[in-house]
Amino acid sequence: MQNTIYKYFMITLGSVIMGASINAFYVQHHLLSGGITGIAVILYYLFSLPIGLTSFLLNIPLFFIAYRYMNKEFLISTLFGTSVFSLALDALAFMSQTTYVKDPLLSCVAGGVLTGIGAAIVYRVGGSTGGTDILGFIVNKYYSLSISTTGFIINVILMIFGAFLFGLEPALYSLVLFFITFKTANLFTDGFDYKKNFMIISEHYEEISDAIIKVVGRGVTYLHAEGAYTHRERQVVFVVVKLRQVAQIKNIIKNIDPNAFVIIHDATDVLGRGFTQKNTVPNKKL
Repeated sequence: MQNTIYKYFMITLGSVIMGASINAFYVQHHLLSGGITGIAVILYYLFSLPIGLTSFLLNIPLFFIAYRYMNKEFLISTLFGTSVFSLALDALAFMSQTTYVKDPLLSCVAGGVLTGIGAAIVYRVGGSTGGTDILGFIVNKYYSLSISTTGFIINVILMIFGAFLFGLEPALYSLVLFFITFKTANLFTDGFDYKKNFMIISEHYEEISDAIIKVVGRGVTYLHAEGAYTHRERQVVFVVVKLRQVAQIKNIIKNIDPNAFVIIHDATDVLGRGFTQKNTVPNKKL
């Protein structure tokens, strides 16, 4: 029950942030929003139709797609998110009567960041505000392409269409806005707490592992591997560490085996003991 309340609270928060951002930074400079909301914004510029109500009506066909391909929980949260987002767009429409930032580029930055944060808040709890989010979730489910990437592609197509209606300059500003929104949404969805994972291949893997456990205090996992050419079995040392521990690991490897083969990857949202859970047992080889 608490998880459900938290989820819908976060969907509401994210939707309100996006609604405020569009009214405060988009409308004054004829910037385009993304997806279905972008179409609603274009209709607002052309015919002064209310953005929120128009957006909700345009989303109705997509609800049937969500019902067909997604589960019931997703459909309910999408209906809720779309309703709250549409309501926020029209309830906060008074903000569009004031120009808060005169520079269109700065408006792109402010609007893109706030919209991206709002979208990420919704995405992180598995919610949706409708529109191309529905298509994004379906693509993500079947093809593992991020929701923001799908939205960005659709938005670029929308931007090209907008260029014919309002001119190239507003469309180019909108492209900048889309990119900032896309990057911000991905960043906040993935999380800021970046980690690094090491894959270490060395004849001295045991010494390196022991040093990592004792000096750095991180658990280590052995991955059993085989060389494709030599068919020799090897132990690959796998360890995930925080950014501040990267230099320690590098120094350990350099001191024990300067010829070790090392691969370092970025890692985000690392879950489990030592990162999101307290250690209940001493650090050891996993």
